Amino acid sequence: MDILKKELDSRYSEIKSQIEAIFAANSHITGWDVPEVDEKEATLLLLEYMQKALDEVKEETLKEING
Repeated sequence: MDILKKELDSRYSEIKSQIEAIFAANSHITGWDVPEVDEKEATLLLLEYMQKALDEVKEETLKEING
């Protein structure tokens, strides 16, 4: 497990960058689709949706690995 943790630790910045890219892509789409949107509200809502999606992925994955 230590080797796996070290590997994931070394890839953390890459993982974070990928999440930031998803956030940025969706931020731009929100602005284009709804130009009169409150940016702060849109950012908070997008973060909420991203967290919900991540939570669902986690739940589904845990169900798979736990049978």
